[in-house]
Amino acid sequence: MLAVPHASTAVEWYKEALGATELWNLGSVVGMEIAGAPFFLGEPEHNGWDTPEVLGMPTVRIELFCDDPDAVVARALKNGARLDGHHLRNHAMPWGTHRQGGFTDPYGHIWFVGDRSPLARHS
Repeated sequence: MLAVPHASTAVEWYKEALGATELWNLGSVVGMEIAGAPFFLGEPEHNGWDTPEVLGMPTVRIELFCDDPDAVVARALKNGARLDGHHLRNHAMPWGTHRQGGFTDPYGHIWFVGDRSPLARHS
C-alpha cells in the first residue's frame, strides 16, 4: 500500500499518469491496478506508517514490468513525475537485455519500470 496524503487526488494522478484503474474505493483507501497488477493507496491515520513527504525519504520502491517501459515512463514524466537519475537504459543480464528505468511520483514513491524479461524462468 502506498501512503498518500489525499487518496482522492492520488487516484486521479495514478489514472492519468500510469493508466491505472480502480478496483474499489473506500475513500481513504483505494484498490487500483495497472495492466492487471494490483496495488493500494492509503491515507495514514497515525497508525504506524506515513507518507514519504512526512518521513523525509522514500518508503517503498515499486517495480512495474510491462510491454513498453519507455511509454510508461514518458507518460509519468509528462504528468509530473521526476526522473531523479533513473534514466531508461538496457541492462546486460544473464538471459539477455533487460530495459529498465524509473521515476519518482509526486508523492515520493520510487517506481522502476522495465520490460517483462525478469518474469520468466532463466537458467
